Amino acid sequence: MPLIYILAGEASGDVLGARLLPALRARRPDLAFAGIGGPRLAEQGLASLFDYRELALMGLVEILPNIARLTRRLSETTADIAAREPDLILTIDSPGFAFRIAKRVRPLGIPLIHYVAPQVWAWRQGRVKKLKPLLDGILALLPFEAPFFEKAGIPVTFVGHPVLESGADHGDAARFAERFGLAPTDTPVLVMPGSRRGEVQRLLPVFGPALALLANAHPTIRPVIAVAPITAAQVRAAAAGWPNAPILVEALDDKHDAFAATAARGGAGLIKSGTSSLEMAVAGVPHVVAYKVNPVTAAIVRRIVKVKYASLVNLLADAPVAPEFLQEFCTPESLSGALSAILASPGSQREGFAHALARLRAPEGLPSEAAAIAVLRALDGLQRVEKPKFPEGVA
Repeated sequence: MPLIYILAGEASGDVLGARLLPALRARRPDLAFAGIGGPRLAEQGLASLFDYRELALMGLVEILPNIARLTRRLSETTADIAAREPDLILTIDSPGFAFRIAKRVRPLGIPLIHYVAPQVWAWRQGRVKKLKPLLDGILALLPFEAPFFEKAGIPVTFVGHPVLESGADHGDAARFAERFGLAPTDTPVLVMPGSRRGEVQRLLPVFGPALALLANAHPTIRPVIAVAPITAAQVRAAAAGWPNAPILVEALDDKHDAFAATAARGGAGLIKSGTSSLEMAVAGVPHVVAYKVNPVTAAIVRRIVKVKYASLVNLLADAPVAPEFLQEFCTPESLSGALSAILASPGSQREGFAHALARLRAPEGLPSEAAAIAVLRALDGLQRVEKPKFPEGVA
């Protein structure tokens, strides 16, 4: 029974993996899986080696206090891979953890595919040379990623972006209004502060005052906050004093219903940069993009960033479809002003959405199906090198 070892170190990778496993099993029922994942991969039968939430860290300052624990998890994962001897390793997103594991297990000669191209095309482009010895291939979500990595000698398959099959555009506005008590006059403002604790900690103290300012000018707004399980308690506490009784949604169906209600009622989104902007585009929700990191991390990133936009919608459209407010520009006043403009003209971003989303479709069907085909090609086409004994002390 061929064994695929999966490493999904954060919520986004957990979702991707959970869509991929059924597509793989449909084509190869004999496959077995092991590794690290979250609750959605657990629903697919993956027993995680440890709680994947321990890996949901971002930024130099955030990681440093956790170095000892992360190092221990690296060693445990490496030893587990060595003991199981899988036929293929599939790392999903979470590049910081994934590539450290790749470096440690490379002596085993196990083929390794990485799902979600690391954004070295956006910053620190020189790092791509260090990835070539570690990876046998990349499954890319964005169309412009393949040429960049192939130029460095890494095989790439563009599989399309999973947001296209996320169901973000299939919510039920009426069901949301009934379930959460949305009044007929309420205008939802959908807040997506991220799935990492650090993101929530930095963004919510700005989002709350921004919504308070917005409520002064638009008294009918109703904040709706989409929360990840890992940050639900943190968000609930931070939003307790927000205006107009915020609604918190955690279940995926409720989140999609919130998208539908926001779009139907001429609302707006206030979101952190990343995949959230693509979800908003799929659902037809005009939005404002915000992001803040630790000042030390920001100073480093600014010196090496190579792209014009933080929002994926803006990158794909090559235009400022959604307003972006980053670091010192991420203030209550700037966010409330941009949201107010959207509420005055809620259809203004939709043409840009269509242009961006058209570039995300791969030729081989749905993204999970295209990814499954690519993984099975790798499983059949990539051979182990002769397996040396595991280097002493490497685990």
